[in-house]
Amino acid sequence: MSWRRKSCSTAPVIVKRGMEMKNMHRRDFLKLAGACSLLAQGGIAMAASESEPQRALIAAAWRGPNPTDTYYAGVLVADWARKKLDIRHATPLPTRPHGLLPEEDGSLLVTGVRPGTWLMRIDPEGKLVRQLDIEPSANVLLNGHAIVGKAGDLVFTTETDFASGRGKVGVRDRITLKKIGEWDTGGMEPHQLLLDAEGNLVVANGGIPRNRADKKFDLARMDSSLVRLDARNGKLLRQWTVDDSRLSLRHIAWSTAPNGERRLGIAMQAEHGEAAQRSRAPLLAVLEGDQLIVPTRANDGFGYGGDIAAAYNGGFVVSSNQAGLAQLWHPGAPDKLTPVVQLEEAYAMAEWNGPQPGGGVLVSTALGLVRWHPSAKPVFLVWPKPMALDNHWALIGEA
Repeated sequence: MSWRRKSCSTAPVIVKRGMEMKNMHRRDFLKLAGACSLLAQGGIAMAASESEPQRALIAAAWRGPNPTDTYYAGVLVADWARKKLDIRHATPLPTRPHGLLPEEDGSLLVTGVRPGTWLMRIDPEGKLVRQLDIEPSANVLLNGHAIVGKAGDLVFTTETDFASGRGKVGVRDRITLKKIGEWDTGGMEPHQLLLDAEGNLVVANGGIPRNRADKKFDLARMDSSLVRLDARNGKLLRQWTVDDSRLSLRHIAWSTAPNGERRLGIAMQAEHGEAAQRSRAPLLAVLEGDQLIVPTRANDGFGYGGDIAAAYNGGFVVSSNQAGLAQLWHPGAPDKLTPVVQLEEAYAMAEWNGPQPGGGVLVSTALGLVRWHPSAKPVFLVWPKPMALDNHWALIGEA
């Protein structure tokens, strides 16, 4: 028996089950276990393990093993003591999802994949409580990510106006999800957005021209940037770019060092015409204070930073499903990317505190969940049934 998972930008990966799958688990888990020694060789100290949480609740999206299977969003329960992964609840979705946003009351906000035509809220028990539908012919459609404003009364969504090609932030009532305003992002194809310490919006403009069928075109005029917008009125406060215009800034994460210093990590995807150029392209940009830098040219051989999560002492982990790899960047060794997970389809990631805050990550792979932390034992949990995880997930609680 076999099943295949198709991601946004790579060919399907076939994973064989049965004895061959068990052997693959054992072989790749040895790679995972060896990552801590690689980290130590990179000059990054690891602390001794303290008490660890027993369970983790993870908001996730997935479908069955076949491309035509229904998509679901829900909550997975990782039981570290029992070494088992279960589905707490699952809600069917209209089409493929993308971004998942846990809310303070335990609800989950789910956004349709770009160009998105729906936005929905699922309550803590898995009940669909709100769904906003947008006509596919509308000028402005969703780009896959959302964030709740600092005051808790608004939801901001990244969007594209196909009439003008401009990137937009939709300003929405948090309860009804209806749009009450719209701001320009200072670029095109905005993807993920977060809040900064003051509650302003930080938006990654992917900068790739796309049509309604999500096909890329005219890449010579790519316009990717990172922007800060005033969350009160959408005013452009600051804009940053990297030197290479064919690098698309896409997913972002905040990381905090022990001294309180905050950095923003940006996972980049190369859009050069030649594969050789993409294979040499950097994966990570970092906003240090008010300066956007590319700290290392180390890469994955494909130029594809899929997801990003905060990690050890102010660092980040960047995943690449094309390479089956998740790599750690740390400010103590800024010129390096250290492999911490090497498994097929390593993609969705979430920060996992474990025995020390901001230390490790939870990584989805073709075979199951990987837990990595510099001062805790690595853990591998197989999926509870044949299922293909989507590109993002989020940790929503631990016990």
